[in-house]
Amino acid sequence: MKFIGTIKEGDTIRDIYFCKGKRSAETRNGKPYDNLILQDKTGIIDAKIWDPNSAGIADYEEKDYIDIFGEVVSFNNNLQLNIKQLRKAHESEYDPAEYMPTTEKSTDEMYAQLVDYINQVENKYFRGLLDHYFVNDQDFIKTFCNHSAAKMVHHGFAGGLLEHTLSVTKFCEYLADNYPLLHRDLLLTAAIFHDIGKTKELSAFPENDYTDAGQLLGHIVIGVEMVDAGMRAIPGFPEVLGLELKHCIVAHHGELEYGSPKKPALPEAVALNYADAADAKMQTLTEIFKDKTDTKWLGYNRLFESNLRQATDA
Repeated sequence: MKFIGTIKEGDTIRDIYFCKGKRSAETRNGKPYDNLILQDKTGIIDAKIWDPNSAGIADYEEKDYIDIFGEVVSFNNNLQLNIKQLRKAHESEYDPAEYMPTTEKSTDEMYAQLVDYINQVENKYFRGLLDHYFVNDQDFIKTFCNHSAAKMVHHGFAGGLLEHTLSVTKFCEYLADNYPLLHRDLLLTAAIFHDIGKTKELSAFPENDYTDAGQLLGHIVIGVEMVDAGMRAIPGFPEVLGLELKHCIVAHHGELEYGSPKKPALPEAVALNYADAADAKMQTLTEIFKDKTDTKWLGYNRLFESNLRQATDA
């Protein structure tokens, strides 16, 4: 199989990929074409069918596994696959495991590290809430450890949610250790819970797409609901602790225009926002520069609002 991560400009491709996305559009001249996003375990690639009504293009839908023939070109410094022929693949022709992008780290080791952080939490109510989900609920643990943290941007792979959560928790540990102002138990608990709603916002792989709950509520609201449900299962959970924890989750995107219903009002919420943003952006850069070994400028990036390139090796 020709994996997407190994594709280069000029390659001719004949292989099976998962059709992650499909959208029909028209050129400026009114000619129809199809936009596709193809996926395998090594990544995604933008694809185009410039003549979707040709005899070589069979019927297919989004979420199908498709056998394609095409050529790889470069457009705006990004690889693009121009598809000449396409058919829907038969189930016997592919292994779904080859189409699920997965963390390069051990999920067992990352989960063990997360449990170590949980064991450091001294407040009995926060500890009970963490144990409720991350220690005692085996179905939740399995879902959480195998889930992605995003559809398209950062950590959009199986195990990505665990990897991102652990990284954010490590950032928060550093902040708590260096700024006595911060309440360590609250901050670590908020870090571990901050994206819990993504387990219900996004469906499992290979789809990894927004659920109805994700479209209608989003992971922040879903996460607060899940935390609130866990609090109700713990007798005597103090209202003020619940409000402070839920505020950190509600405010972790930092700005209203970034999806947070409230801006950070507690020092711990500010710290969590910075930790979440730092890990998300550094992982995004990691994925942008993956497999790139030169210092060529990549062009303007909307997320970073800048032209990007790697530094020269010393």
